[in-house]
Order: sequence, then structure tokens, then C-alpha cells
Amino acid sequence: MDAFGCTSRGQAHRAGLWLIKTELLETQTVDFSVGAEGLRHVPGDVIEICDDDYAGISTGGRVLAVNSQTRTLTLDREITLPSSGTTLISLVDGNGNPVSVEVQSVTDGVKVKVSRVPDGVAEYSVWGLKLPTLRQRLFRCVSIRENDDGTYAITAVQHVPEKEAIVDNGAHFDGDRRGTVNDVTPPAVQHLTAEVTADSGEYQVLARWDTPKVVKGVSFLLRLTVAADDGSERLVSTARTTETTYRFRQLALGNYSLTVRAVNARGQQGDPASVSFRIAAPAAPVTIELIPGYFQITAVPKLAVYDPTVQFEFWFSEKRIADIRQVETSARYLGTALYWIAASINIRPGHDYYFYVRSVNTVGKSAFVEAVGRASDDAEGYLSFYKGLINKTHLGKELWTQIDNGQLAPDLTEIRTSITNVSNEITQTVNKKLENQSAAIQQIQKVQVDTNNNLNSMWAVKLQQMKDGRLYIAGIGAGIENTPAGMQSQVLLAADRIAMINPANGNTKPMFVGQGDQIFMNDVFLKRLTAPTITSGGNPPAFSLTPGGRLTAKNADISGNVNANSGTLNNVTINKNCRVLGKLSANQIEGDLVKTVGKPFPRDSRAPERWPSGTITVRVYDDQPFDWQIVIPAVAFRGAKHERKNNNIYSSCRLIVKKNGAEIYNRTTLDNTLIYTGVIDMPAGHGHMTLEFSVSAWLVNGWYPTASISDLLVVVMKKATAGITIS
Repeated sequence: MDAFGCTSRGQAHRAGLWLIKTELLETQTVDFSVGAEGLRHVPGDVIEICDDDYAGISTGGRVLAVNSQTRTLTLDREITLPSSGTTLISLVDGNGNPVSVEVQSVTDGVKVKVSRVPDGVAEYSVWGLKLPTLRQRLFRCVSIRENDDGTYAITAVQHVPEKEAIVDNGAHFDGDRRGTVNDVTPPAVQHLTAEVTADSGEYQVLARWDTPKVVKGVSFLLRLTVAADDGSERLVSTARTTETTYRFRQLALGNYSLTVRAVNARGQQGDPASVSFRIAAPAAPVTIELIPGYFQITAVPKLAVYDPTVQFEFWFSEKRIADIRQVETSARYLGTALYWIAASINIRPGHDYYFYVRSVNTVGKSAFVEAVGRASDDAEGYLSFYKGLINKTHLGKELWTQIDNGQLAPDLTEIRTSITNVSNEITQTVNKKLENQSAAIQQIQKVQVDTNNNLNSMWAVKLQQMKDGRLYIAGIGAGIENTPAGMQSQVLLAADRIAMINPANGNTKPMFVGQGDQIFMNDVFLKRLTAPTITSGGNPPAFSLTPGGRLTAKNADISGNVNANSGTLNNVTINKNCRVLGKLSANQIEGDLVKTVGKPFPRDSRAPERWPSGTITVRVYDDQPFDWQIVIPAVAFRGAKHERKNNNIYSSCRLIVKKNGAEIYNRTTLDNTLIYTGVIDMPAGHGHMTLEFSVSAWLVNGWYPTASISDLLVVVMKKATAGITIS
């Protein structure tokens, strides 16, 4: 809010606080009708309201009889005095002022003995009861309206006399100021949930809730409905319980709505709380986010609306399954969870892998949704990934351990060395067995002469290990052979993973790693590369070249010539000239070549069917780099001739046209038609142009004229001379 005219921050603060407290405390209004008593008050008076329905007991009425000698009043309805405390009754004296006197006793419910009878209390005057446990409600009169039947309608708003002390002094008032003896309306339940479970082919729902505070004597009403085929709701069941849980059994499939509300001993109900749930197979995921990782892909399905009862089944395939009905027979089941990490050394970068996911709950399963993804193609990241794997292996640790000759002998379980002079061969073998495992290391150094008297040399280290009947081999060998094609030297490696590490400066990050028929490198310099397929990093890749010659580049900067037979261009800017030798079709041209606006001239409001009167303003914006030409097609206007016995009179019609405030046309006509048309040049860069078209009409002696003018049409087009001549 804005408080205008405040002379200090304190005054503005008080104004705001006053309005806030008014909104918080004075929230009720009342409307009622009275007879002649309505003349007793004026708007702004503070009055007491005795509302039996609101209070829950009799709090007001009329005095039927007055006995001043016995100080007894006969009331029009029964009242009951509380067991303790002082009860007062408000009466109206002879001056019309309210007077409160103490009630001493009540006989037969209607005969009230008071401490004194005020002067002037008359029969059929009003009375109001003030109980020690009941606060009288005060209202401020807002308006008084006299009705046709002689009664007066009064509208009043709630009045809290403590508000001034609260605002000015920061006072706090405790106690009950409700003005009713009815119980407190129970609060609304909170955290209402419905859990669907299966029970012997049928379905049941367990409802749970809690309350914000403890209220004695409160029970809970439950109402369960199901949506019908026509969109309406059909009642399924109602229940009442004092617990904060309830179970509905033997429910059919459908969309349900459960409403729970608290009820006190008097039947007063709190605000309802509702929750909707479905007993049906879940909806399929709307999207499946595939997050690439190193030799892994994380699948995260997402529903259109979150449902805590739904999980997801994950199926995996290295090839796309054309018929999604064959997923269960063709794909591999991974598991059921909220998300799944498919991790394996067989998930290689650069290859597509297919996930088939469906939602499941206690009722059923949705249809499968397909998603395709790839592992990360971050080569540098893979090298760091392999660094960690290599350093965890015994071989990796051994490479970084300095050689100690004194430790060699105890480590050898069995060493056999044989030297053969014939073949000049040295073979060393180390082996060991442990239950169902065996391992062997063999080093061979051989120089031999073959049958063709060719000399061959070889050195090799072989490692093999047997476990569970499966043989694992690793080895490295180097050799030189005299072949029919000539001398050939080679170095061969056999391993699941091959890595090269430069230990300079303590570096343990590999320069390259080969694993799973793939090689990972950080920096590569090549003179010539021949590859059927080239794909860049990123998901999806930003650049790719297929064997068929299809080139895909997300951000290409081409400075040479481009020749293309067909294709699609999006968001393209042509900086220089462009020639289109064929046919050009365009749905929309920004910076329109032609713009047209039209509008009828305004009419005089006194007799709009008689004559035009007013101004139309057209503003043309200088927002393009080319010149505009403004064309105003013909505007026809005329007055009228009025024949009289002695002499004729005429209605005049005038049209004035201004350009940027300067008058360029001003003509007046009587009963003949005039035509205005114009062509105006608007050079680029000279600023906006404003055209004003003003029409008026008049007749002698202030009589209503008769005139007409056609609608205004303005055409703005790009100025050009190509393609047209006139002579």
C-alpha cells in the first residue's frame, strides 16, 4: 500500500499497521432489518449484536412486561443463568440509552429479577444478555437504508475496541473473544495420504492423516468417491472413525477421491482435506533421461505427475528392438527401481545402447518406452578413469615399486631354468597352485636356425592363470624373423587392457589406453587420417561424417564455396547480395515490404449517423534500413444540400491532413464530393513520421449537419523503382 501525506515514517507505519490489524481482527459483517429503532442510530455508531444462532444460546429479545415494584421483567424467551459469575442484562431506558443491570434470579426461565429497573423501560423494548463466559459482539454501523415496507436495513462491520491499544501500544489480549458458547471448530486434517495395496486379487487403500493440534472429542468423517464415465463422481463409501487411519477394502479399478474432515461433539465440521489416487496400471514414463558415464549409462525415467507408488522396470539391449512387444524375449532384464545405472566394460563409447522402461505398481504395468543413449565420449576423462583403475591393480602398484634384488628369492615359488645349446634357448617358468586356481609365468629367450638356414630371434614373457576352468592370458613378445618377404621385426601384446604411462615427474596418468577393441588418447597429431566414420564428442555429437558422405555439423564456419543441390537452412543471415534464379516462396518476411492499416473516421456522439467528427493519427516508424513510401488511396468526403422554401442551406465538410505537425492538405466541400489521395516519401534514418487526418462538419445556426467520408486506408511499402516504369 502507499500512504500519501504522511509527515513521518512513524505515521506511515501506524497507517499500515492499522490496516493490517483491521484485516486480521475485523473480519465479519452483518446485515439485518429493524423497525423504528433504525432511526436511533446513524452510520458510525458502535452497536451490540445479539445473534442467538451465532452464540448458540438465547442472548437477546424483547421485554413483554415490566414490574418496577418487584424489579421483575418478563422476557419473550427462556434464558439460563450460569452456575458462577455475574450475569448482566442490557435494557434501553427512557432516553434511548443502553443500561446494564445485574440479574439476580430467573423464574420459569422467562421471569427475570434484576437489581434495579431503569427509568423508562417500556414493554416490547429490546434486551440483551451478557454472560461471564460470553463476550458481546460489537459492530460499527456502515449504512442505514429505508425499505419500502417501513423497515430499516442496517449493514455493520465487526468492531474490536482493543485494536487501538494493539496498534499504538503493542498491547496483547488473551482470552476468548469469540462471542459464542459453541465448541471450537476442529482444524483441518493434514498430511492426508492414500496407499494402494493388493489383497487376494482385490485392492485396498490405507488412508493416513494427522491433525495440527490435539482436540478432545473429535472424530473424522471419510467420504470416498470414484469418477464415472460421464465425468461425474459416484459415492463409493462413507465412514466415521476416531483414529487417524482407515482402510477401505474390495475396491475396483478407477480414479478415486478421498475427503476427510474433523467433526466435534456438536457436529461442527472442520475444513475438508482431499487426496486423489488411482487404482489402475500406472502411466508410462513421459521422458527417460540417459546420463552418460565412463563405461556406464544412467537411466532416469520421469512421469508427467509424480506418483510415489510407482517404480520402473529396466530392460537393456545392444540393438534396437523393432517390435516393442518382443522386449521381454529379446532384451535383458536389469531390475526394478526408480533409476538404474547400467555399468559394464562392454558398454563402449561411440555405440548406441537401448533401454526399454515401463512403470509398475501393485495394480499392473504400463507400456514400454524406448530410449537410446551412449556412454561418455570424453577421451581425457577416460584417461583419468583408467589412471584410477590401473593404480588399483597389483601390476600398477608393482610398476611404481623400486626393484630390490634381496627380495627376489623368497618370492619365487618354483623356478625352472633350462638352457639348450642346440637352439640357444633360455626358458624360465614360475608357477603356483591354490585350490581351483593356478598361475604360471614363463620367460623365453630364443635364437634358432630354421630348415631354410634362416636365423630367427625371439624374446617373450607369457602369463596365464586358470580359474573356474577358464584360462586368462597376458603376454608381450618381440622377435625378428627372416621371411620370404624379407626380414620382419615385430612386438606383440596380448592383454585385456594395454596402457602406456610416462612416469616423468611422478605422473601416473596414461598417455593412451587400449581396451575392448577401443583406444583412448588425449592428444594425437596425424599427418593423414583415413576413416569411414568420424564423430566428435558430445551427446549428441556436434560433428559427424558417415561413410555415405552425410556431414552433420552443429556450428560450422565455412569461408569457401558451398555447392548444394537441396537442404534446409534455419536462422541464416546473408551479409551481401543474393540472387535467386529460380522460384522464391516465403511464408513471412520480417521487415514487411508492404504494410496496410485502415480505420473508419470517428463520428459525433450526439448524432453518430449524421456526420463525421474527429482525428485519426497514423505513425510510421523508421525501423528498417531502407526507404519507405507511404500511399494514401482515395478518401472521398462531401457535405449536403438542404432545400428550403426561400433559400437552400448547405452542410459543410472539411478534411485537414498534417505531416509531422505541418499542414499538407486543407479543403472544404458542400454538396459536391472531393477526393484526397497522396504519395509521401520517407527516407531511412530521418526519424519516424506522424500523419494526422482531421474531419469536421457544420451547419448554420448550430443545427446538426449531414456529411460523409470514406474510411481511411494507409499503405506503407518499401520504395523501389525496379520492375515498373510510367511515361
